[in-house]
Amino acid sequence: MSAATALKILTAQQWATFQSTGRFEGAPVDLADGYIHMSTADQVAETLSKHFDGQDDLVLARIALAPLGDALKWEVSRGGQPFPHYYGVLTLSDVTAHAPIMLGADRRHILPAL
Repeated sequence: MSAATALKILTAQQWATFQSTGRFEGAPVDLADGYIHMSTADQVAETLSKHFDGQDDLVLARIALAPLGDALKWEVSRGGQPFPHYYGVLTLSDVTAHAPIMLGADRRHILPAL
């Protein structure tokens, strides 16, 4: 993954809807906050642990950032780190790769190589 991409964690149902409609307006937390939360490669493991601990049926999507234009903002969040926040609707053309996130026997997430 390069600096030109970010990662979005979706439930399997969110991913299925995204695939069928071609659009993703956000998860409930995204809609409540007014933007789509994403993480960098260095941030995604902590995001999984903090917000999706032990949850299965998750999908990791790699998002191309350049097409998002000025609606993408890098804003300070957890631990004073800048996170990519998208104030718009993602389309399937923004997704450059995706894969399921597996759970190990210890119920910890195993990140796919994207």
